[in-house]
Amino acid sequence: MSDRIPILRIGDILLVSVQFDLEDQTVLNLQEDLAEQIVAKSAQGVVIDISALEIVDSFVGRMLATVAAISRVLDARTVVVGMRPAVAITLVELGLSLGGVSTALDLEKGLAKLRRPASSASQ
Repeated sequence: MSDRIPILRIGDILLVSVQFDLEDQTVLNLQEDLAEQIVAKSAQGVVIDISALEIVDSFVGRMLATVAAISRVLDARTVVVGMRPAVAITLVELGLSLGGVSTALDLEKGLAKLRRPASSASQ
C-alpha cells in the first residue's frame, strides 16, 4: 500500500505538502484525491509545498505540471512553494518548464499570490 499525501484546506485554497519521495502510485493517488477535493470543496487554488524535497527528477517535474493541469481544468490555480535552489537548477537542466505552474518562495507568498485576482497573479 502506498502512502497518501494529506490535502489540507485553508479557506478556498488546498494545501498539499510533499514530505517524502514520490512513487508512481502515490502520485496517481494524489492526482485523484486532489481532483476530488477541488470539486468537493470548491477550491479556487492549490498550493504544493515541496520544501522537504532535496532532489527532483523528471518524474517529479512532470507530476507537478500534471497536477497543475488537472487543477486548471477544474478552475483552480496552482502555486508551487518552497523550491530549493538545487531543485530549481535541476528542473531547468532537465528542460522542465512547469508550464502553467506559478511559483513562490514560501507558503505565505504562495497564498498571497492565489488571493490576488487571476489577471494580476502572474505579476
